[in-house]
Amino acid sequence: MDRLLIRGGTPLRGRVKVNGSKNAALPIIAAALLTGDRVIIEEVPDLLDVRTMIAVLEGLGTAVDYHPEGGRLRVVSGDPPLAAPHARLVSRMRASFLILGPLLARKKEVSLPLPGGCAIGTRPVDLHLKGLAAMGAEFAIVNGAVVGRTAGLRGAQIYLDFPSVGATENIMMAATLACGTTILENAATEPEIVDLANFLNSMGASVVGAGTPRIRIEGVSALGGTRYSIIPDRIEAGTLLLAGIITGGDLIVENVLPDHLKALKAKLMEAGAIVEEVGPAAMRAAANGLTAAVDLKTAPYPGFSTDLQPQFMALLALSGGIGTITETIFENRFRHIEGLNRMGAQIQVEGRRAIVRGQPSLSGAPVIAPDLRGAAALLLAGLAAGGETELCGLEHLWRGYGRLEERLASLGARIELVSEESEWAMQTGG
Repeated sequence: MDRLLIRGGTPLRGRVKVNGSKNAALPIIAAALLTGDRVIIEEVPDLLDVRTMIAVLEGLGTAVDYHPEGGRLRVVSGDPPLAAPHARLVSRMRASFLILGPLLARKKEVSLPLPGGCAIGTRPVDLHLKGLAAMGAEFAIVNGAVVGRTAGLRGAQIYLDFPSVGATENIMMAATLACGTTILENAATEPEIVDLANFLNSMGASVVGAGTPRIRIEGVSALGGTRYSIIPDRIEAGTLLLAGIITGGDLIVENVLPDHLKALKAKLMEAGAIVEEVGPAAMRAAANGLTAAVDLKTAPYPGFSTDLQPQFMALLALSGGIGTITETIFENRFRHIEGLNRMGAQIQVEGRRAIVRGQPSLSGAPVIAPDLRGAAALLLAGLAAGGETELCGLEHLWRGYGRLEERLASLGARIELVSEESEWAMQTGG
């Protein structure tokens, strides 16, 4: 089993570049199925989730050429692809469900196993299905798979009961090839929605209003090829900013869009940390003594991101005073608390609220990553803790962070990746 050995207590210093956005790349790769022409996507991060999405497309008969060292992905789906991806791949990652809208739009039928991914909540797909059904699709659950058919999608007026990012993306993609106009109300407003809309428009779609709760999509008869560059990953950027602060360091984080991080910046400044823009695409994060305890509540964008809640909790565990975190998005997104408490944190859960009593220090311990962002939280805690932390469950970390351990090491972190193969070689002298 691969694991990270982290010897904490070293302030991180230097400059580090953020990769392209995972949460933008996955729907954009799925959207490439909407055309048979060549699509070139740039700034694609090399992550397990991206590799899984590529495998899903290849299983549909799509030609995919990925150069991870340059972040360049070429997709040619040709004729409408097969409509039944491999269940094993779809079960790995919830974002694989994003091929539903494109396949219905082009193939008019699809059989898609119910998705997997992090066990952080129920995250039902009913909003996806209700929206697409309003456009003329019919669905049934057969042997654990969603089977969808349509004689042809048509524009519709759709209201989402919750501003789901995935449902917004699936409906928006399908609507680009529907007959007529689709109005999507209470849509998600995340930057990744805007990036997907810009990608679709570069293919010849007509999407207006992305980034607001009301999106208007005029259906077109066909979409064409394009070349498009993905936005920086705001969650990775936030994780790196927090890494600089929690270790008492001073980092310049490059390739960021500061407007995407306003909620995090506000909370970090409230806690007394130094966070400032040092250019149009760079931010500085530095410790300014012990951070103060603060209260925060996760919310859909532009509120505080649930994807940064675990990492912020790690910082709060080392702050002065008592703070609270209220999780409103996913009901099971406190699974990292067990690992933090094992390291000496004092965190108590009351329903969807965590009460964090800041401690002067944490101690290294063996911990297991419970999910993607929980892995990042335990990694940050290990960087700040005294002694050695052994972090297992790295498949979760690698789903969303590309070579993070190497980049942290370049900033001064004492961190080592240990694999079964390397251990065996050491033991046998091989």
